[in-house]
Amino acid sequence: MKVLLREDVANLGAAGEVIDVKEGYARNFLLPHRLALEPSGANLKRVEAERADRLKQAEARVADLKALAARMNQVSVTIKAKANELGHLFGSVNEAHIAEALAAEGFKVEPGQVALAAPIRTLDKFRVPIRLADDIQAEVDVWVVPA
Repeated sequence: MKVLLREDVANLGAAGEVIDVKEGYARNFLLPHRLALEPSGANLKRVEAERADRLKQAEARVADLKALAARMNQVSVTIKAKANELGHLFGSVNEAHIAEALAAEGFKVEPGQVALAAPIRTLDKFRVPIRLADDIQAEVDVWVVPA
């Protein structure tokens, strides 16, 4: 059975492609989940319009993320932690601490977006990368000071 994909489906095809699948797969999965349509002229136009809208939204999102990255590159956050006289922390500063400090500055960042190679265990200034998207990254100055 030939179907027109409305969205990208892993190991099957991209949105807008007309593919041949088994009839049961189309009837029981693709069509009920609105991942595919019958390949008619009107549906082809509809899928192309949806694809154009998705491209516009993706371009707008990338522009927003690049602007956010530019703002974040100028941000510096301070995290207070208990340390001994040599500057070694009792514990460590991790991704969650940095995400919380950025949230206090008005930047909503998930701990998974903080690309910290290893937990911070000393007092100092660190340049920490923040992954906003696959190809968009910002760097934030993190000051770890004694509490």
